[in-house]
Amino acid sequence: MMRWELRRFRDLSTDEIYEILALRQAVFVVEQRCAYLDADGRDRQGHHLLGRDASGSLVAYLRILDPGSRFREPSIGRVLIQPEHRGKGLGKVLMLEGMRECWRLFPGLSISISAQHYLRKFYEDLGFVSVGDGSPVDEDGIPHIRMLASPADP
Repeated sequence: MMRWELRRFRDLSTDEIYEILALRQAVFVVEQRCAYLDADGRDRQGHHLLGRDASGSLVAYLRILDPGSRFREPSIGRVLIQPEHRGKGLGKVLMLEGMRECWRLFPGLSISISAQHYLRKFYEDLGFVSVGDGSPVDEDGIPHIRMLASPADP
């Protein structure tokens, strides 16, 4: 059983911010061995979707950025599942929850993502389509592709 919370940065406690940043660094910096600036200046303008298990532990997370913050459209990024909770379909549940929240916040707008290339099929199954020629671009040493989902998709 997951409990979902969507909050603006200003509504997060210091402990919650620490918890989010620690989990993002554990996954993106340590596990994926990607040296990049996680605190990219966009968190303050973002909506943060936290997924907590029955014990209250943060096990799923993503960030929704307002239109114009990164792309013209609202965007979803920093998508992650705590390693011990992977392989159970939680990533799909997280993304569907994030997409619902994004369309609730920004009705009628497409959602933009910069997806890790190896996850292309995962995002296509959620209704995202590649933008441009679909060729991957290097983002912090990891191949990414830009994708869009329209409100009518999932």
